Amino acid sequence: MLFKTYPTNYTTFLTMRNLSLFAVLLFLLSNLFLTQTAAQEQRDLAIGQAVAIADLRTNEGISALNATWKFHEASIAEAAFKRPGPSQNDPMPLYPTGKAVITHSLNPKAGAANFDDKTWETLDPTTLETRRGSGLLSFVWFRINITIPENLGAFQTPGATAILEIVADDYAEIFVNGKLSKAFGQVGGGTISGWNARNRVLLTHDAKPGQQFQIAILCANAPFADLPENYIWLRSATVDFYKKYPQNADWQDVGHLVQIESSFQSVISPDANVEKLADGFQFTEGPVWHPDGFLLFSDPNTNVIYRFEPLSQNVSVYMTKSGYTGFDIGEYHQPGSNGLAIDAEGRLIVCQHGNRRVVRHEKKGPVTVLSDNIQGQKLNSPNDLVLKSDGTLYFTDPPYGLPKNYSDPKKETPNQGVYRLKNGKTELLSTELGGPNGIAFSPDERYLYVSNWDIRDIHHTKTLWRFELDGDGKLTNGKVFFDFSFTDGDEALDGVKVDRAGNLFVSAPGGVWVLSNEGKYLGKITAPERPANMAWGDADGKTLYLTAHSGLYKIRTLNGGKIAAQK
Repeated sequence: MLFKTYPTNYTTFLTMRNLSLFAVLLFLLSNLFLTQTAAQEQRDLAIGQAVAIADLRTNEGISALNATWKFHEASIAEAAFKRPGPSQNDPMPLYPTGKAVITHSLNPKAGAANFDDKTWETLDPTTLETRRGSGLLSFVWFRINITIPENLGAFQTPGATAILEIVADDYAEIFVNGKLSKAFGQVGGGTISGWNARNRVLLTHDAKPGQQFQIAILCANAPFADLPENYIWLRSATVDFYKKYPQNADWQDVGHLVQIESSFQSVISPDANVEKLADGFQFTEGPVWHPDGFLLFSDPNTNVIYRFEPLSQNVSVYMTKSGYTGFDIGEYHQPGSNGLAIDAEGRLIVCQHGNRRVVRHEKKGPVTVLSDNIQGQKLNSPNDLVLKSDGTLYFTDPPYGLPKNYSDPKKETPNQGVYRLKNGKTELLSTELGGPNGIAFSPDERYLYVSNWDIRDIHHTKTLWRFELDGDGKLTNGKVFFDFSFTDGDEALDGVKVDRAGNLFVSAPGGVWVLSNEGKYLGKITAPERPANMAWGDADGKTLYLTAHSGLYKIRTLNGGKIAAQK
């Protein structure tokens, strides 16, 4: 990381003007490039080269990992079940409480780590290409227990990354130590990745000799709606070892830290690097860390929510049509979702631009509309949101999701408001900002910070506001906390996050500006693209994930911030 230190008087108008012009030039060039470059709908890229491979189809590979293949056919059996009905706490017919029915199950259920496979057939690894199963609609199980060796040839395994790769003809699901890793929107990994497609499952980032992994693989003849006159076999079965997890070397140190005050070093270490995680998006926004250990973020331009899995570093579409499905969607620049939050029960809350509402996705699938109007007038296009520790929701509502913004004929409310949703009621708390955007609480929740992006007078309204909260949680004494209007360019303020020490991270011209809780400019994080928004993530909450136009980035911080389900 290139860490630059400047005296306090560095924040002169001229210097800020030059930095801002440079940021605007980068922004314009990046958008020009994006508009002229076709994107791929899907990319399954192999990154990096393994330093050692144990081929589980060979005696040598099996011997090296002290492994034995076991095999058993699975059968489809009748099973008693119930049709959908309500639960004790939910009237929706989503639970197996209805009329009794006879359906089907698969036997045996051999994914458990302690499943007894002693009586199963033992396979010669060189016969994995032998066709197995009964053909047509058929399923089979393969099980294997592998042990990490001290070495594979000349390669010493301690500390290495080990990845299991399976290619089944036709579908596969993979359990590791009794667990089938699965998440909504997941592509591959332990779940079906595609027809005759590879499944790659991370076993460990820190291999230890003697470490054991019990693998269970359920394979199916498929596709189910067009069953081939064929059988089941393994095209490939390997454990790939890497010195480190495969990474793009050009993505490891792509930004700069600009220090203005020495106290900046108590917020971000001088050794911290901006790391690029993914690219190819149209406009990334609204990130949130999921308590199950992955990042969600919006692309409002393409109307989807993405999922970034930090262990595998894979990106998949978590939710499609995340903000709008109208006939007139072609008129919208950003019809999709924007800000995301997760409540104490792990439910995803979404600001939907095109649908002009805030919704909650229930765990069983239904969508609950939390807010879509104020006194009968439709909201503009909810932009960003934050949850108070008591569950109260605060959100901003500029008109930037409407096709014509402020002059859109569909706009109903005269306000660009800051709202509160409490006990099912939407309340307008402030109309003082012309383009309320990012929103965040101070750690003690005494203050609410709101950024402003008003395109009608952008050069005089680049302001970050701070409101006090009264005893009822309403906003009082709103004031400009920091004025960025001295910066040039046609960018204003976007996302806001606050660390546990009360320092603010603000998406502003030129990068992410770091301000103390007293409003002092401490320093700045820059990246190849200007981050539009941020989220605290990873288990300790100290990684700041940055959504920046076409890319996703991260940087480690010293204090970290509150993540979902944390008090």
